[in-house]
Amino acid sequence: MGRAHRPGRRRRIPRPVLVTGAVVLAVALLAGIAVVGSLVTSLFQTLSARPPAVDTRIVTPDESKAAKAAAQAAPGTPEADAAAWLAAQPTTYWLTPEIDPVDEVWDRIAHLAAEARDQDATVSVAVYGLPDRDCGNHSAGGLDPQAYAEWTARIGDALRNASDVRKIVVLEPDSIALAPSCGSLDDRAGYLRTAVDNIRGVDTWIYLDGGHSAWHPATEMADLLRSTGLMGDVRGIALNVSNYQDTANEFAYAHQLSDLLGGTHAIIDTSRNGAGPAGSQWCNPAGRLVGAAGGAFGDGVVDTTLWIKPPGESDGECNGGPAAGTWWPDAAVELTRESR
Repeated sequence: MGRAHRPGRRRRIPRPVLVTGAVVLAVALLAGIAVVGSLVTSLFQTLSARPPAVDTRIVTPDESKAAKAAAQAAPGTPEADAAAWLAAQPTTYWLTPEIDPVDEVWDRIAHLAAEARDQDATVSVAVYGLPDRDCGNHSAGGLDPQAYAEWTARIGDALRNASDVRKIVVLEPDSIALAPSCGSLDDRAGYLRTAVDNIRGVDTWIYLDGGHSAWHPATEMADLLRSTGLMGDVRGIALNVSNYQDTANEFAYAHQLSDLLGGTHAIIDTSRNGAGPAGSQWCNPAGRLVGAAGGAFGDGVVDTTLWIKPPGESDGECNGGPAAGTWWPDAAVELTRESR
């Protein structure tokens, strides 16, 4: 009889190989779960993102110039009362490279985001560091193009890191409306394109400079905005920033611009327009008042009104004021005389 066939032995997989394989499989599984979780979170944040609207409440910054002035003023004086009252109002925080340079701006935004969580509010920042900012006028300065790209990239990274917080970005006030006087619209459009690309993200609502109703006619302002090529990449335009025009006039102007620009949206600065304009004066005009609180008004075009220019900060060295952006106690007292 022939020999019965004996089946061959199965080779055992060494235990270390099994352990290693299990570890690799577990890591891959966890990584997959993390990726899916991240995608689900991102999708949820995208779907839950809502643009600003009436009743939007922005952060009351605890490191505003008003808050610092209130802490330093003599207690019981009109200057202290005015500063304290203004420090308690939700107001846009202005990011400038002079105060918040590239190595510090991340921390500033992280602090504002933490305040937003504590206050159940929206972060609102004005980005103000454009090359040749203000064309050499009272707020002259800004960064060179490369530094501006780095600075705005850092701002964008910090804003995206606060993914759970809604963000409003007022991008470079006066940059477009002032461009014809500076002869630099093409250059400015390029810088703004860099900023928009760097800053945009989920639940980040960017508004470009739209001047105000007493500056450029609507058709002219619409042409300036359209020429930037950016209107399709932002939420809309910011009107009356640092100015004093009546809210009703700005609403009408917003609707004119929206009709000319295919339905763009707007926000309106009401921080210092309580007494309306003083003719054509824009630099520290006397007799002005704070306006209606942010979030008070809006419609299908105007997302909301906000306090964008911090009341009490000077427009420049004019009508007795100090350098632009400097805290001016006299102005704070005058602006709040009917409110505090």
